[in-house]
Amino acid sequence: MTECIFCGIVAGDIPAEITHQDDHFVAFRDIAPKAPVHLLIVPRRHVSSIAEVGALTEGERAQMPVFLAEVADRAGLADSGYRAVTNHGPNSRQAVFHLHWHILGGALLSESM
Repeated sequence: MTECIFCGIVAGDIPAEITHQDDHFVAFRDIAPKAPVHLLIVPRRHVSSIAEVGALTEGERAQMPVFLAEVADRAGLADSGYRAVTNHGPNSRQAVFHLHWHILGGALLSESM
């Protein structure tokens, strides 16, 4: 595997504003936010995209949406709503090939997002 920026963040080698973490996932602020609240959630284990989610354990796959909802709630987005999105491959504009979820909220999101 080539150098992965998200693996570096998970390992603590690359600084990030981490908002929440557990044994399987890490949430941190996006450095180029597209909304007032823009968080990224990554599994600690390197998986290239949602297409390879089968490489995670059954427990990790089951916990992923729970962790995502907890992160959004802690960010104050549970009542107003938020968008949770992941991308797969270059045609979706996936820039970092480590599975990650974008949590976007804090204002009415544009239709183009």
